[in-house]
Amino acid sequence: LRELVRTNSPDLTEIRTIIHLGACSSTTETNEDYLRDNNFLYTKELAEWALAQNIRFVYASSAATYGDGSAGMDDKTDNLDRFQPLNPYGWSKHKFDLHARDTSLLSEIVGLKYFNVYGPNEEHKGNMRSVISKAFRQISETGEMTLFRSHRPEYENGKQQRDFLYVKDAVRMTLFLAENDQANGLFNLGCAEARTWLDLAHAIFSALDRKPAITFMDMPEAIRDKYQYFTQADVSKLRTAGYRDAFFKLEEAVADYVRNYLLPDKRLGE
Repeated sequence: LRELVRTNSPDLTEIRTIIHLGACSSTTETNEDYLRDNNFLYTKELAEWALAQNIRFVYASSAATYGDGSAGMDDKTDNLDRFQPLNPYGWSKHKFDLHARDTSLLSEIVGLKYFNVYGPNEEHKGNMRSVISKAFRQISETGEMTLFRSHRPEYENGKQQRDFLYVKDAVRMTLFLAENDQANGLFNLGCAEARTWLDLAHAIFSALDRKPAITFMDMPEAIRDKYQYFTQADVSKLRTAGYRDAFFKLEEAVADYVRNYLLPDKRLGE
């Protein structure tokens, strides 16, 4: 697609909307030149081309842009500079948000700040797939699952919190904003409810009709100072834009994912 855009190929004349989700999503990637090209420059090229062709442009930002959360997690655009991402991936996303703001692109395009998305068909993401996908395999093989210990005294082990977003909700939100050409700028996409990793673990065991068996391991030192202990989306802007659908509850979504997609006879291609 990048080459087709650069050459303004006639093969693209029928496109009306671009939903650009592709990126290097590894939070442990350290090659900043690669991230700049893949996550920043590619998005910039597509956005500029789309607007020149009068094409609706929607792109994936990330909740990683909020860093440790101490500066808040709202999706307003008037003070984006206060956010300090914790890793190069987060910065690559944040830098495009800043560029889009500074060049007024955000008044014409939509940036989606996805929180912790999980759901069917994510195995291709390897180590970046959700804990649910990883835990299902681990529990199937060992009967247990492992979580990171907390390395901050105000959080007990397993009590770190995330806003977990089922992919079915993420899809509905994304399509709503793609189709609503009056909704431009940045939007948080989450459930607006922080849940603990223990909540998630218990939901997985419950979906498998197993008694919880959870162990804890030290978090690798390389990511200890880059780890988000709390995320929770403020989705008031999304609601104001007209999105009315209810969100999946964690337990309901995990049960659907595990029982209808992860069990061996439910997997695609098996």
